[in-house]
Amino acid sequence: MHHRTLIKLLFVFAILTLAAAPSMAQQIQGDVRYAANSQPAFGILVHSSGTGGTSEQQTDRNGKFYFRVSPGHYTITVRVPGYKEEVRAVDMTEAQQSEYISFRLKDDGSGAKPTTGNAPDPNAVPAKAREEFDQGAAIINEGKKERMPEGIAHLEKAVSLYPTYLQAHLMLGTTYMDLQQWDKAEKALRRALEINPKAANAYFALGEVYLRQKKYDQAEKALLEGIAIEARSPQSHLTLARVYWERVSGVKDEAVWRPPLEKSYEEVKQALALDPNLAAAHLLKGNLLFKVRRAEDALHEFEEYLRLDPQGQLAEQTRALAERIRKALTQEKKP
Repeated sequence: MHHRTLIKLLFVFAILTLAAAPSMAQQIQGDVRYAANSQPAFGILVHSSGTGGTSEQQTDRNGKFYFRVSPGHYTITVRVPGYKEEVRAVDMTEAQQSEYISFRLKDDGSGAKPTTGNAPDPNAVPAKAREEFDQGAAIINEGKKERMPEGIAHLEKAVSLYPTYLQAHLMLGTTYMDLQQWDKAEKALRRALEINPKAANAYFALGEVYLRQKKYDQAEKALLEGIAIEARSPQSHLTLARVYWERVSGVKDEAVWRPPLEKSYEEVKQALALDPNLAAAHLLKGNLLFKVRRAEDALHEFEEYLRLDPQGQLAEQTRALAERIRKALTQEKKP
């Protein structure tokens, strides 16, 4: 590609950064149980990726989970060491309020069962605390920002009644994240990790909290600790890739920016190996390839992002950049 054309494109490229998903009202919900005895699988990470973005939730004491989503296509994945991976595809229409799916974990014969650290017994939660949690969760899952304080009040009541209520602390943390109240989110997530140091999703959420505040060293540390516990979370690898990417955003010295970007590229490749339909990962991979002037490869990733999330937050900007790259490549091939 002609050098001058590439420089012009790099100015456009600078706008393509990953943003938070908007608040959503529809739900994908379900439950996870062990096939051998039908018992609820408590504290299991469930991953969602699709049109409205990506998210991970931990199952509650009844093995239940829920995601706020927008209309579109989603892939819901459950990966638990020692059990066969379970995947479901869900298509949410405009008229659909919710979709319910069930997972049954089947032993894979490896004997590699997960460890739970010092996670509390979910059955030990007092009835009143459970009632407060359920009320708070129901309000928060409506996705209405104006009702979030009411939902938070119920969750705060739940943890005052039962201070080691892991699920309530986790939901407080992610709800405060939705409201961009980073200090409160950090406090709730840190408390969750005091209760259960093996709560990988608390580390992952904490990494996002630090990333949003540009505390890159703390974000990297939290994410690596979570990945050491649960390495098969595509979202965590993508978030870590964003940490390395954003850490050197705007740096002009290639000797400085190249090593972090190489780390970012490895993490985004890992994210896509775990979930090839992770749209945001294709977008970041395109940015990384474009940064090192691999324009044709970058174009492929941008096109994949647009295929997977054609109405996404950054679809319009990405579509415009992809068209500029196509024109530049065509111009380059002319004799």
